[in-house]
Amino acid sequence: MEAPLAERIRPQKLDEYISQLHLVGPNGSLTQQIAKGIIPSLIFWGPPGTGKTTLAQIIAQESQRPFFILSAINSGVKDIRDVIEKAKQSGGLFTAKNPILFIDEIHRFSKSQQDSLLAAVEKGWITLVGATTENPSFEVIPALLSRCQVYILNAFTKADLESLLERAMKTDTYLKTKNIQLKETEALLRLSGGDGRKLLNIFELVVNASAEDEIIITNDRVFALVQQNTVLYDKSGEQHYDIISAFIKSIRGSDPNGAVYWLARMIEGGEDVKFIARRLLISASEDIGNANPTALIMANNTFQAVTTIGYPESRILLSQCAIYLATSPKSNASYVAINTAQQIVKQTGDLSVPIHLRNAPTKLMKELGYGEDYKYSHDYTNNFAEQEYLPEEIKNTPIYVPGNNSRENSTREFLKNRWKDKYGY
Repeated sequence: MEAPLAERIRPQKLDEYISQLHLVGPNGSLTQQIAKGIIPSLIFWGPPGTGKTTLAQIIAQESQRPFFILSAINSGVKDIRDVIEKAKQSGGLFTAKNPILFIDEIHRFSKSQQDSLLAAVEKGWITLVGATTENPSFEVIPALLSRCQVYILNAFTKADLESLLERAMKTDTYLKTKNIQLKETEALLRLSGGDGRKLLNIFELVVNASAEDEIIITNDRVFALVQQNTVLYDKSGEQHYDIISAFIKSIRGSDPNGAVYWLARMIEGGEDVKFIARRLLISASEDIGNANPTALIMANNTFQAVTTIGYPESRILLSQCAIYLATSPKSNASYVAINTAQQIVKQTGDLSVPIHLRNAPTKLMKELGYGEDYKYSHDYTNNFAEQEYLPEEIKNTPIYVPGNNSRENSTREFLKNRWKDKYGY
């Protein structure tokens, strides 16, 4: 059977790789490491279909190292030990030809499975390259994480995805025999959800379904064909991100009915309950925040309880938390505040800390006036003394703007009472 299109046009060299220029561009960190032949153990963290496996294979090929693959879905401790033993025999200790062990979906490994990798990584028997769609801080044990560098792969841009399609038409032996006119791409890009592999699968499906000599790709044609082949997108859980999105948006929209329905869809689909609990944690802060600070405590307790209890009982805890968050007052003020602050930092750079706020641990620093004019708030009425806490260049800039809800309206009054007109509260 012929390999799928995504496999047929998989890049073999670094200069064929699309996107991730921060890693593999001319000045990318991985480009430099490959050139020097010094590859540390790595974890690639990014959305599905962004080239994590491909990048691992290219690293092995360009550095001329033995390459071993394990999938966390169907590998146990014995499989890991067997592969490590083979790797030890194929490469030398701490040499430039250190074998690479690539583990797909490393976040699915249990603690004992991850523990079985530690000695091999630490002693240099293998160079570990793990791939994960989940935050490794949550899913990879600290001992293993501390021995790896984490590299983030960004979601493909529209230009990246269109480049994938263009390259497929130019380089694939089969597609080159077809007269394909890529008239519209919006449907292909939307249905792919930014997943390069999925994009190429849909594209190949549309091409193969066309009998005419000239194949004109339009949005209507793509949607019509995909609706006839919905099983292609459902059977492997590729609705994962759409459903979690609907779940969070139902909570944000204060609809407990929608929230519990999408929760049930995820549970019935076999979704990891810890994944759901983490998303509840994020929503509690992003969408509710200080309108109801107890929401974050509730979500954190739910995450801890779910981790302890597991399925099926954890579904009850998740339902309770989802309903609590959905029926809580909403505010994204904290989320907006950190985004605003980060944008200011990017625009203004590393502004100097005002001298009265600086630490003065040495005699010289005290002589230079560090901390000299600082007012200790607790020495003043209401534990407040008006002074500047921002760098001179951005003083008086409002960053946190309280939301319009009872709790944050009280916060607004508190800030207005303290700062008067300074921040416009």
